[in-house]
Amino acid sequence: MSVVKGSIFRSGRKNGVAAVLIALLLAGCGYHMEGGRGSFAPGVQTVFVDVFKNNTSEVNADSIFRTAFNDEIVQNGHFKIASGPEQADAVFRGTILSLQSSTLAYQTSNLSAENRLTVILRLSFEERATGKVLWEQGTYTATGDYRVTSVGATESSRREALTKLADDTAERIYRLMLSDF
Repeated sequence: MSVVKGSIFRSGRKNGVAAVLIALLLAGCGYHMEGGRGSFAPGVQTVFVDVFKNNTSEVNADSIFRTAFNDEIVQNGHFKIASGPEQADAVFRGTILSLQSSTLAYQTSNLSAENRLTVILRLSFEERATGKVLWEQGTYTATGDYRVTSVGATESSRREALTKLADDTAERIYRLMLSDF
């Protein structure tokens, strides 16, 4: 009987040690629930998304990207949108450095069949009161593809691709920002 008791005791100790090791491993590797703010900008409750600077010839690109970032902040609910920079704890700023379209695929007639939009952005998240930069990305590059068909349809496809590119970029940047990368 003493052998059985000893086996159970050793087995129980091994399970306890294993549970402690697993808990330490999960805590040590930075495991956390997705969607939380973690330690990023703990004092920031309200954010103002400033008008994007547009260094390109693309009309309304600044509005498209600003709207995408505003929508992303509202959708995720970690911060509230301020109506102006004076009411905000932090200001999100962006500059569209470049927006180019290049051919991705050709038709048999040597005409473009699919194009790729490439945008390069400079982004920052600054504490309003102090001007301290809480997060920044000097150059962020993103791409989006669209089909080339007739002239009117191609322009519509391009505009839709630009809007989707802005939405996808806002989502990625928001996640990067909150994860402290």
